[in-house]
Amino acid sequence: MKNNTQMDLKNLIKAFLYLFLIAGIYYSTINWLVVKDWARDDYSYGMLIPFIVLYLIWEKKSVLALISSLPTWGGFVLLFPGLGLFWLGELGGEFFLSYFSLWILFTGLCWINLGWKKLKIIAFPLVFSLTMFPLPSFINVKITFALKLLSSNIGVMMMRVYGMSAHREGNVIDLGFTQLQVVDACSGLRYLFPMIVLSILIAYFWKAGLWKKLVIVFSSIPLTIFTNALRIALTGILSEKFGSKAVEGFFHDFEGWLIFMITLGVLLGEIWVMNKVFPEFQRLRSVREKKSDTPVIRKISKRGVSLMQPQFIVSVVLLGLTLMLSRGIEFREAVPMGRSFNEFPMMVGEWVGTKQVMEDQFIGALDFSDYIMADYVDKQGRGLNFYVAYYESQRKGESIHSPATCLRGGGWVFKEDGDAFVGFDGGGGMPVSRALIQKGSFRQLSYYWFPMRGRVLTNAFQMKWWTFWDALTRQRTDGALVRVIAPVGENESLKDAENRLQGFVREITPVLAEFLPGSDPDNHLFFKRIFPK
Repeated sequence: MKNNTQMDLKNLIKAFLYLFLIAGIYYSTINWLVVKDWARDDYSYGMLIPFIVLYLIWEKKSVLALISSLPTWGGFVLLFPGLGLFWLGELGGEFFLSYFSLWILFTGLCWINLGWKKLKIIAFPLVFSLTMFPLPSFINVKITFALKLLSSNIGVMMMRVYGMSAHREGNVIDLGFTQLQVVDACSGLRYLFPMIVLSILIAYFWKAGLWKKLVIVFSSIPLTIFTNALRIALTGILSEKFGSKAVEGFFHDFEGWLIFMITLGVLLGEIWVMNKVFPEFQRLRSVREKKSDTPVIRKISKRGVSLMQPQFIVSVVLLGLTLMLSRGIEFREAVPMGRSFNEFPMMVGEWVGTKQVMEDQFIGALDFSDYIMADYVDKQGRGLNFYVAYYESQRKGESIHSPATCLRGGGWVFKEDGDAFVGFDGGGGMPVSRALIQKGSFRQLSYYWFPMRGRVLTNAFQMKWWTFWDALTRQRTDGALVRVIAPVGENESLKDAENRLQGFVREITPVLAEFLPGSDPDNHLFFKRIFPK
């Protein structure tokens, strides 16, 4: 009895020490997850996942009690990558890497202290816990946009089958008497992820063959898309009967819950059908389950739990060092601009600009240090939009937002997406990202790039990597986004719009060099490596 009490006390001490170190290392990550990500409607279900995981582990307590904990060095195979991903996410300013790092590190600690046999028993709860984390924003936006178009297409077909006249353009459905806009909230994403999570739980508790479980999980995806399209069609039909205001507010939300319950009912119906169609296999499996559920008594080790186990000591030292380094050393020195964007000229070559003011809600969301947004017009009256956001330092939640994500989120369709090269007079030049985007019949050609501490980067992956590396080696994470958009006129060729963009970028780049810090923060000739001497 005394030995058991001592073992329990030592286990509590180990658990408390691990939780203290993890909470210290991942404080900002966990805070963002709870306060920001779980507050979003698409991922509000995430706050329930930890409680479900705890229940799933508690359900295995009788089996876990029969097996000895055998500390092993094998768990360091996960612990080291987990710590590496922590630094990559922390210094690169990427929350998803931090989330994944937290999961890998926690799984590695379970392996180190419990041993492989116990880890296998709680494998499903550990893997299931991944569903509490949101997807990276660029994946989230792509899925949302694809779901909006797919649901809109199917919804329009349903309305036509009903006998209504409906025409879709992008994510806008024209019914003649009114227009329905399929916004992000109607994409079906906030039903898709919870339904996938729910179908995984249903499959886990259902005593059936693996193929049946997979059918349940994978069928939840097309089923959710179809029922969401049904919701869109139902909204259009009821708008014709009772007016558009009748399907807003409470009814709109109730309609969403009704569709969710219908989807769940269909999933349960699938289980009933498969049990009826394949009963023989189910009965055979039930016999096997009863045999496998019979507990096998094993001899429990009497070695006890020691706080001096080498695996425990090494893991605590590694976590402690990580905590001290992450809290005790500032890897990001704020680097001010050479000049404020308030001084940015509104006459650049033949271009005349008019400054634009960004709304406060967007300024708060982007959280930059300074910005300039202006509309420039040339002598022929052809215009374009110029935008630069500068960050003195970047960290998780305060980093550059790629236009590839923001523009897709605004409903624009990427017709062309790639790279371009802007050559300068006298030689030299720089790469830029190029995108031809379209919304309805309106087209725009966009160039954007990321000036980063003496480098010109063109995609988010480069940006994250060099932000991590420069924070580690130079204590700098400052950087900027430069975006130029040229509307393509109805009677204008794409080549003419391209030439307009190229000409403006050639004019504006030397001007930017006076404002943005370069590889040497005291030398603001950012593009000195681009322009030949």
